[in-house]
Amino acid sequence: MAGVLLLSLQALLYFGVMAALLRARHAYGVGLFVCALGVMHFLETYLAAVFFIELPFGLLSPGSTVLFSGKLMMFLLLYIREDAETVRQPIYGLMVGNLLLAALALLLRQHEHLAPLPGYKADLRFIDQIGVLMIWGTVLLFVDIIALILLYERLLRAFRRHALPALMLSSALVLTFDQFAFFPMLHWTTGTPFSALTGGWAAKMGAAALYSLLIAAYLALIEPVADAPRARRRIWDVFDALTYRTRYEDLLATSAVDTLTGAGARSAFEDWRRRRMERSSVDPRAVSVLMADVDHFKDANDRHGHQTGDDILIAVARALMDGVREGDRVYRYGGEEFVILCEGLDDDGALRLAERLRTAVAAAFDSEPDRRVTISVGVATSLPGAGEIDRTLRAADDRLYAAKRAG
Repeated sequence: MAGVLLLSLQALLYFGVMAALLRARHAYGVGLFVCALGVMHFLETYLAAVFFIELPFGLLSPGSTVLFSGKLMMFLLLYIREDAETVRQPIYGLMVGNLLLAALALLLRQHEHLAPLPGYKADLRFIDQIGVLMIWGTVLLFVDIIALILLYERLLRAFRRHALPALMLSSALVLTFDQFAFFPMLHWTTGTPFSALTGGWAAKMGAAALYSLLIAAYLALIEPVADAPRARRRIWDVFDALTYRTRYEDLLATSAVDTLTGAGARSAFEDWRRRRMERSSVDPRAVSVLMADVDHFKDANDRHGHQTGDDILIAVARALMDGVREGDRVYRYGGEEFVILCEGLDDDGALRLAERLRTAVAAAFDSEPDRRVTISVGVATSLPGAGEIDRTLRAADDRLYAAKRAG
């Protein structure tokens, strides 16, 4: 009983720290969470190879029961709160890191003269064993994650959006597969006895139940999931998202650009707005929106022709894109109107940026005294943490027309 209690305390500590890092991703980015997962990978493999405890139902390793099971469930939580694209990054990072470890261990063997140190002796054979287990464990992790996502999505529909039974059953099935796939390699490399196969499986079933309860509580109390159902997901969809997503992103990038001006297309802006409004958790950063419109554009178009009008739009877009901060986005909203999105920029900074852009556009036509072009700009900023973006857009649009009326 004491052993089970100690394992449970380890799992609670692991989940508490990792859940806190995941929750902090809006303020500090997801890098803290991913780095913590990576740091724990060596320890869990080391413990799974050499550190076992004996309970009434058999041998088990906290590295496998607590740390690996916890990592798998944290990947699932990351997927639920973010997406498959985010999940694939740490998996690939772990794979590359483990391959690097094996390659460096191979090169270390080439040193012929090792300096003896009192009480220490480098065990390169053990490093080889750990390297093999880490690589095999990461390959299994990749398969486990795909299977876990698929099973969770399907069971979530089967259980009518009740997360807890979907979490428990999907994690139990995937951890069963992982136990029987990982143990043969563990037995071959370290000679671990077969009693650890059944004991480890029983312990992982307990871990699946405990972590499922913790994740369900997190989703209910800390970051509730939106009720809108997700689209049906097939296996090749998940594999594509985890492995070949960049192809889609390249296609999206080329189709999301306004062909005349080179600014972002209206469709790309609407996609950003839709994703912003569908977030179940708010972004704590302020978002400033600048709506810019070319003054008297119709008169210039009628007087000089459409080609001149196109040239004006191209020059205005270039001045806007050159004048914004790195990370800001410029979209052609329609006709001669542009919208600039500035995440993490407060109202004072947005006003200064608007004035800088207004001056930059006017300066772009200084060499053409017969064609004076100016813009009017409306500025609005959401409060940090505000999830409603349409209100900010409407305010920026109203202030744009107020600026035009004021000359």
